[in-house]
Amino acid sequence: MILTFFNHELKSFWRSRNTGKSIAVKIFLGLMILYLLACVIGLGVVLDKLLEELFPHDDLVVAFCGILLVYFLYDLVMRLQLQELPTLKVQPYLHLPIKRNKIVGYLALTAIFSVFNLWPIILFTPFIVKIIEPENGAMVAWAVWLSIIAFSIFNNYLALYIKRRSNLNGWIFLVVGALLSLVVCGDYIWHLYSIQHVSNLFFGNLIKMPVLVVVPVLLAVVMFFVNFYYLKANLYLEELSSKKAEDRKSSTEIPFFGRFGHIGDLVANEIKLILRNKRPRSALIMGLFFMFYGLIFYTQKAYGESMKVFVGMFMTGIFIISYGQFMFSWQAAHFDGILVSKVKFKDFLRAKYILFTAVSTVAFILTLPYAYFGWRVVMIHFVMYLWNIGINTTVVLWFANFNQKRIDLSKGASFNWEGVGASQLLLSFPLIIFPYVIYLPFYLLHRVDIGFAVMAIIAIVFIATREYWIKQLSKDFENKRYKIAEGFRNK
Repeated sequence: MILTFFNHELKSFWRSRNTGKSIAVKIFLGLMILYLLACVIGLGVVLDKLLEELFPHDDLVVAFCGILLVYFLYDLVMRLQLQELPTLKVQPYLHLPIKRNKIVGYLALTAIFSVFNLWPIILFTPFIVKIIEPENGAMVAWAVWLSIIAFSIFNNYLALYIKRRSNLNGWIFLVVGALLSLVVCGDYIWHLYSIQHVSNLFFGNLIKMPVLVVVPVLLAVVMFFVNFYYLKANLYLEELSSKKAEDRKSSTEIPFFGRFGHIGDLVANEIKLILRNKRPRSALIMGLFFMFYGLIFYTQKAYGESMKVFVGMFMTGIFIISYGQFMFSWQAAHFDGILVSKVKFKDFLRAKYILFTAVSTVAFILTLPYAYFGWRVVMIHFVMYLWNIGINTTVVLWFANFNQKRIDLSKGASFNWEGVGASQLLLSFPLIIFPYVIYLPFYLLHRVDIGFAVMAIIAIVFIATREYWIKQLSKDFENKRYKIAEGFRNK
C-alpha cells in the first residue's frame, strides 16, 4: 500500500499544471542540498582536527562527546524553522476500504526521509571510524553511531509533532521557541548549567556501557508513536476543521476594531486571514519568536548603539517586514472580487495602516522588558517603533503596488519561494538604509541624541500626514491595478 501511495504522489506531481515550475524549484533546491552535503562531508573529515583546535586541553573523545547534545539542540531549532511536513492528500482515500493505520503509517514513515537525518551521519561517522573505533572497539563505535541516529530520529518526530500541533494552535510554537531560548540562555548567558557537560556525561558513560544506547532508541520509538497516534486521531477532515473552528471562534469578533467602523471590519478580516492560513500565520509567529532577538546583541558588549537601531527596528517592525513584503498577494485568490466590490481602495489601505500600527504597538510593549539593559534601549525601541508605523509602513505599501506574484495561503513558509519577486528583494534596502541615512551623520558628529530626535520627528510627520500618503498610494494603485490582477491570475 505504501508503494501505491508513493505512485499516486508521483502521478499527482507530473500531472500538475505547475510541474515545470516545481521541477525548476526542486532542481535548484537539490543543487543547494548537494552543495551543503559536500560541505558537511568536508567538515566531517576534518572534525578531529577542529576539535583539537577548539578544545586543546581536552581529550578528543571527551570533546566529541561534549558537542553532541549541543548539535542536536541546534538541529531541533533548524528543523522547526526549515523542515517540511510530509503530506498526502487523504481526502480521496477516506471513503475507500483502506485502514487508517496504513495511511498514517505512510505519513509517519516518509518523515524519516529528510535531509536533516543525513547531516549527523555524514558529519560524525568519520570521527567514529577514525578515533572511537580504534580506541574503544567496534561494539562501542556501533553504540555511539546508533545513538546518534536515534537522537536524530527523535528530533525528526519531535519537530514534526510540534509543527503539527502549531498548525492548530500557533501559541505552541511560540512557547517552544521561548523554552529553547531559555535553555540556550541558561547555558551561554546565565551559566546556570552546561549542556556540554550533560552531553559528555551521557555519551561518556555510553562509551563505558554501550547498553545505554537503549535510552535514545526508546526515545525515538516513543516519539514515533506519539506522532503516529496524533495523526491517527486527527486524520479525518471534520475532526480537524471542528477543532480549528473552536480554536478560531474568538478571532471572528474583535471589539477593539469595532470603533473604526467599516475599516475595522477590513482589519478584522485581515486578522482572520492571518490566523486561518499557514503562511501568513507563520509570519505572525516568526514575529513573536523574534522578540528574543535582542538577547543576541544586548548581552554582547561588542555591539554598539548603532546596532540597537537595527535591532529596535527589527523587533518592533518584523511583522511589517515579513508580512508586508507580500502585501496584496495575500488576497490574490479573491483580488478580482476586491476590485469590483464597493470597498474603496483608500479604506483598504487605511485598514493596512491600522493593522501594522496595532501589531507594532503590541511588539513594542513586548520589548519593554529590555529595560533590564537600560531605559535608553527602550527609548531607541520607541523611536524605531515610530519609524516603523510612520515610514516603513508607507514604504512597504508603496512596494506592494509593484507586486504581481500570487501566493497559496495554505502552503508553509519553509523553502517556499512562491510570491518572491524583484520587489521583495529590493524592499530590504530602503527599510535598512533609510534610518541610517538620518542616524549616521549625527553619530559621526557625536550628536546621537539629536539624531534620534530628528528620526522621531520625521516619523511623527509621516504619521500626521498619513492621509496624504494614502491618497498618493491609491493614485499609484489605480494605474497598476489591472497588471497586478493579471499577475495574481497566473497560477
